[in-house]
Amino acid sequence: MLLSNINFPLAKFPKTSTNINHFPFSNIKSVGSKKVLSSGKMKVLIDGYTYFNSPSHPLEAELHHQEFNTTDDTGIGILPFFHGKNILLTGATGLLGKVVVEKILRSMSVGKIYLLIKAKDKEAALTRLTNEITNSDLFKTLKQELGDSYEAMVREKLIPIAGNICEPNLGMDSESIARVRKDVDVIIQSAASTVLNDRYDLLVDANMSAPQRLMRFAKTCNNLTLFAHISTAYVSGKREGLIMERPFIMGENGRKEGLYDESTQLDIIEENNLILKSSSSSSNHHDLTKNLKRLAQDRATLFGWHNSYHMTKAMGEMALDEIRGDVPLLIIRPTVIESTYKEPFPGWIQGNRMFDPVIMAYGKGQLPGFFGDSQVIMDVIPVDMVANTTIAAIAKEGNMHRPHPQPRVYHVASSATNPLLYSDFFEYLFHYFNSSPLIPSQEISRIKYFDDFRDFSEYTRNAINGDKDKMPLKSQNQAKAKAAYAEKLCKLYEFIGFFNARFDTGNTESLIEAMSKEEKLSFEVDARNIEWKKYIEEIHIPGLIKHIINGTV
Repeated sequence: MLLSNINFPLAKFPKTSTNINHFPFSNIKSVGSKKVLSSGKMKVLIDGYTYFNSPSHPLEAELHHQEFNTTDDTGIGILPFFHGKNILLTGATGLLGKVVVEKILRSMSVGKIYLLIKAKDKEAALTRLTNEITNSDLFKTLKQELGDSYEAMVREKLIPIAGNICEPNLGMDSESIARVRKDVDVIIQSAASTVLNDRYDLLVDANMSAPQRLMRFAKTCNNLTLFAHISTAYVSGKREGLIMERPFIMGENGRKEGLYDESTQLDIIEENNLILKSSSSSSNHHDLTKNLKRLAQDRATLFGWHNSYHMTKAMGEMALDEIRGDVPLLIIRPTVIESTYKEPFPGWIQGNRMFDPVIMAYGKGQLPGFFGDSQVIMDVIPVDMVANTTIAAIAKEGNMHRPHPQPRVYHVASSATNPLLYSDFFEYLFHYFNSSPLIPSQEISRIKYFDDFRDFSEYTRNAINGDKDKMPLKSQNQAKAKAAYAEKLCKLYEFIGFFNARFDTGNTESLIEAMSKEEKLSFEVDARNIEWKKYIEEIHIPGLIKHIINGTV
């Protein structure tokens, strides 16, 4: 039997692994001019790439007759799943979306990646693609690997689509709609408004209505395999203890008392009516903004969420499940996403993210105290691990012959498997900034913890103001502004300073167990492998200084 005459599914590996010695397998045997691994998989070189035959192919019987071990370790099958697949991605200019794009391009052979980019026309979308994505410092590793072929590859693989998820038909023109509808195999919904205390109407539109629009479009796609939605672990609200990976039920709230409370059933239609009522009663833009921000926080507090961002993300999950029909839905819930741990290089980050203003304020001597519990676990996860988990989970769920009847939820978190206490976190900060101060001659003291905001406020003002009677008026005003900023910062993030919960990662653990050794190396998803001291002191803070303070993207 000639191998070239056999038509079988292909699993593609990077060109860098074409040498048989590069693979983590032992006991390689020869069959004619081919190579057979101890697993029984036949290695074939086609166009410079390495392929293995499917274990279910009739060739397996031929190998069996030659008394080779036919036990296969294909794992999830991430590479073969994505081979030739066309993807629609929203939020590609954001932190996670950008890392997902880079990882896919660098690690596997996909078809097209359609990027829905907020822009007025194709030319503007292409400009944003170039300026904010392909010219990003994040892509320097891929540029180095591909050399002169980099530009041609991104032109072939990355297709910018001018649109807006907050508009009808996602803001796409008819030609784009027809093309994407015909081609797309996987949709990754990563776009969102992440402002914790924004106007209620803006948050509901971006985090609930927009995903609904995308799901309605998904239901018209010809070959859709899976819809992946990026949410947040903090949709859990004010619940405590071990938070499980389960989907929301329509009307559910986030209160501590339990999953259901008849007096606080969340009615999405009623929330929209309240927004319309508040909008119509506001006399000017300033009043409108103030009223809608107040309404957002009031409703979040009533229903048991820390802020309106978390609440509207929960509403988005409910709405997606309500209208999805038979579209398989995967929900990824990361905790606090921070800089890359390993890939494509350590320390890359975009935007001044949740813990980063706290880190920078402490490093500048503007945060002498912290409104939080030193023994509470803070939950941080590097963005490359979130991207890898998203990709691996899509492959795992997409390869299922019978999709789960309920949406599948994956927490991407560290609190349950590799906990990091605030006491350790701030000790790492103290060690770093004492060795490498942000401001020359700046003295940094160990942080003091407070569980009473008035005590925290008084201590902070005294520590920052010093002997204000001896200070010139300008310096007094600056000190007052710094103290006010520290108070605002800690009040804004109060929910994570006293967050007495851990996020279960059972589905993510099962994902890890199902992955092959090769996949675990290529797609790192295990938070237990994070060395926190190294990550904070050697990777994350230097990355913040380089990419945020010095302003590179």
